[in-house]
Formats: sequence, structure tokens, C-alpha cells
Amino acid sequence: MKRALVTGGSGVIGAAICRRLAAGGARVTVHANRNLAEAECVVQTIRAAGGAAEAIAFDVTHAEQTSSVLERLLADGPFQIVVNNAGIHADAPMAGMSGEQWRSVVEVSLHGFFNVTRPLLLPMMGTRWGRIISISSVAALRGNRGQANYAAAKAGLHGATRSLALELAPRGVTVNAIAPGIIASPMSAEAFTDAAIATLVPMKRAGQPDEVAALVGFLASDGAGYISGQVIAIDGAMT
Repeated sequence: MKRALVTGGSGVIGAAICRRLAAGGARVTVHANRNLAEAECVVQTIRAAGGAAEAIAFDVTHAEQTSSVLERLLADGPFQIVVNNAGIHADAPMAGMSGEQWRSVVEVSLHGFFNVTRPLLLPMMGTRWGRIISISSVAALRGNRGQANYAAAKAGLHGATRSLALELAPRGVTVNAIAPGIIASPMSAEAFTDAAIATLVPMKRAGQPDEVAALVGFLASDGAGYISGQVIAIDGAMT
């Protein structure tokens, strides 16, 4: 049974990804930062469906804490699927953006990617099979007002994805990024009316978390073994 780690697994998209990977036969570690109770709920749902899962909480921006937790988890064997889904928003026009707003978003999405992925690479490479998938955003492809910090952090993932894909290709490990557009969630419901979505999205609807999870599930499968170094948009033809 392959092991999978999903950061930000307690959120709407993260939970859908966890369920999909578990349904595909992976033993899933559902990560949360402070919402361990929500991660436990995801675990319970997976187990009720016959899957294998566990919950863990740590701060991906804290390098030493992350390394310590991952070292403990690796005692049970390597992770072969890693989904870097953790991310936060701190939106503001750049003219009024604080240094903390900039740093906090970059630290979670970009530094968090490094802190989580790096310790898992050598054990994964030793198995000669692996899948690293990072959840980016359409904002990194086309920009978005008030999200220079978020777009910059996610765009940084694209460069890291392509570079790491080259490094790991000889070892049977693929590295890809997914850039969702407007995905149905409580957060998007507050930010976008149905009329706004119809204007912004050619398909005239928000995407569903399970649609993002389906793409993750495919990229994590044996069938996607020749796809690497790619940034794949899932945005209803926005880009």
C-alpha cells in the first residue's frame, strides 16, 4: 500500500483529495495546521468507506518542527505520494499590503513546499516510484488584483515543479502542479456571486472539489507515469 501525505488536508479541496487517494488504495496522512479536529473528521470518513488514513498537525512554515514530524512518520516507511495543498490568503492591493501579509503567504505556499517535500525525497527516490503534486492557482497564471503575494508564491511553485521534475525523472518520480480556478467552497461563495462566476468562467460555473481531486488522483496513478514538469489548469477555460 502506497503512503500519501496531503498538506492542508482538512480544507474543502484537501479533504476531497484525501478521499480520492484513499479510494485509490493509498494510506493517507491528512495534515492540518491548527484544525486537527477537522483532519480527524476526514480520517473518519475515509475509514468509514473502508480506506486507511491518519491525521497529523504541524506548521509547514516551521522547518524544524516539520522535519521532526516527518522523521517520525518516515519510521513507518517512505511516502510515495505527496500533495502540497497547504496555502493561505492575505489579500490586499500591493500599495497597501503589509510585509507580514506578503511573507505569511509566501512562507506557507512556497517555503512550506520546500520544508515538506525535501525531507521526503531520498526515501521516495529509493523506491523508484513517486508522485509530487502541488496545488497552485489560476492567479499564478494570469494574475489577480489584490493577490500579488498569492500569485507570486504559487508561481514560484511552478518553477520549483519544473526544476524538481528534471532532477527526479531518472528515479521514476514525477512532479506536477495543478492550477485551479474558481472552485466551489464557502470561501469562494463569499467572494463570487453566481453572476460574477458566469462572467469570469466560460463554462459558467464553479468547479467542484471532486473535479480537482480527480485530476490529482490521475496524476498520482501509474497511468500518469510519463507526465512530469507540467502545470495543469483546471478552471473552466479561464486561461
